[in-house]
Amino acid sequence: MKTKEMHLQSETERLILRPLQNDDYERWLEGFRDRFSSQYKYDGDSLDVNEWTQKKFDDVVTKFQALAAQDEVYVFGVFRKEDEKHIGKVELSTIIREEFQWGLLGYRIHNQFWRQGYGKEAVQAGLKIAFDDLDYHRIEAHINVDNKPSIRLAEAAGMIYECTRKGFIYEYNEWTDNLVYSMNAK
Repeated sequence: MKTKEMHLQSETERLILRPLQNDDYERWLEGFRDRFSSQYKYDGDSLDVNEWTQKKFDDVVTKFQALAAQDEVYVFGVFRKEDEKHIGKVELSTIIREEFQWGLLGYRIHNQFWRQGYGKEAVQAGLKIAFDDLDYHRIEAHINVDNKPSIRLAEAAGMIYECTRKGFIYEYNEWTDNLVYSMNAK
């Protein structure tokens, strides 16, 4: 792996992906406050912004930095270049290194920014970081079988459906089936 430092970032035509910093608090908070009501089952977020303070946010930033330093999880804020608005996140988690170099991709775009191509742009930038900077060989996305928007996004970003894992993740008080979408380094 080239670096464990959280100075990683990626830019696209319209976006910047980078680790959250303490001075992102107001932009981050605004992104959550401005969300539309939930659009479908997987659009909910348990985050109550009224409970968040600068101190709590700073603690999370510090935690993210520690996880990245340990090569466990890399959390990137997605910011729009034109106005620096926080529009979502991309996460890369290490499943196993050694001879596998295998990671997991997660993503979320605030629903007020949907249907503008930001999701595809952010996921492609995250995949670039995964392969070019973090030296993963394989990245997977695990998607609920009925999460059509996430399936479309993974496919639009170039990921390929590989299989369905039965009873794979415990969520919503049950073991759920997940589709596995993957991409290998070129």
